[in-house]
Amino acid sequence: MTDPETASLLARRPYDLRHAGVSFWLSSKVDAMECARRPGHSIAVLHKVYANVLDQTRERANSRIDATLREWNEPE
Repeated sequence: MTDPETASLLARRPYDLRHAGVSFWLSSKVDAMECARRPGHSIAVLHKVYANVLDQTRERANSRIDATLREWNEPE
């Protein structure tokens, strides 16, 4: 690690970097199975530890689905 990387608040503990990485992947809409596989988590652990991030992505997904349903139901 470089000095700036070591000085980062994210690098206080190695776990913090791992947690930030998984959270970033989930927020970036990477498939949950892939987000679990990369750090060696099970899906159960992913859902337990990253529930708040998953809730945010779920809300975004629901909004997109609702918008698409509205489009499909509009008369042409």
